[in-house]
Amino acid sequence: MRARPQIIYGTAWKEERTEALVGLALRSGFRAIDTANQRKHYFEAAAGDAIARAIGDGVVARGELFLQTKFTDAGGQDRRLPYDPRAPYGEQVAQSFASSLEHLHTDYLDSYVLHGPTVAVGLADDDWQIWRAMEELAQNGRARQLGVSNVSAAQLDELWRGAAIKPAFVQNRCYARDGWDAEVRAFCRAHDVAYQGFSLLTANRRELASPRVRAIAERAGCTIAQLVFRFAVDAGMIPLTGTSDATHMRQDLDAVALPRLSDDDVRALETISR
Repeated sequence: MRARPQIIYGTAWKEERTEALVGLALRSGFRAIDTANQRKHYFEAAAGDAIARAIGDGVVARGELFLQTKFTDAGGQDRRLPYDPRAPYGEQVAQSFASSLEHLHTDYLDSYVLHGPTVAVGLADDDWQIWRAMEELAQNGRARQLGVSNVSAAQLDELWRGAAIKPAFVQNRCYARDGWDAEVRAFCRAHDVAYQGFSLLTANRRELASPRVRAIAERAGCTIAQLVFRFAVDAGMIPLTGTSDATHMRQDLDAVALPRLSDDDVRALETISR
């Protein structure tokens, strides 16, 4: 099984720029790509074309890549559905997964993620039908690991207790005001689930503008964005970045290689919103 990545390049909201930006990310050194078969917010096929070109050009081999995509139920889609919405959920998952393999020019995925429960509280029977279908994909080896996104701690606990194949990854939007999703991260630590944090910069602009954050970045000799990604790694997260700037791509990759922050600095950033 491929090792967990240290940092992931996210492909949401890039539309016609997706292929060029994913290609740039791969040439810059990213080896983990996150997308979704949800045309509303992602262009999965364009990401796949960039990946295929990079492999064909010798930039990277498939075995060096961590490819992750998602199943999104009809409530999170627009009219461009990758499955028949009248079909049972098991068939929808199979159709979406087959479409993702075609888009990404691969015969397996390193991680297949439920994009989010169909209800705000708890898990519905629909969610369990989807997860059971995803488990079948994991059992036959076409999805190497499973994950869940946009999930609360209570939903994650319910999924963990009822799943035959436990989630290996959780991907959530991460707010400093909530202790950087402290409750979900605590569950992940206790159960050896890898936490993927997204919107680390855009969701926390107010907190990251504070003099305390600037002082820590100056002391560490890095940009504030690099500080956030280094902090994320030190706090046990896998950060996602979706930057479209080549310089920032290189800086974000460099961030995970920076020296570990002091325990005091990690604690200061953990509690920055207090």
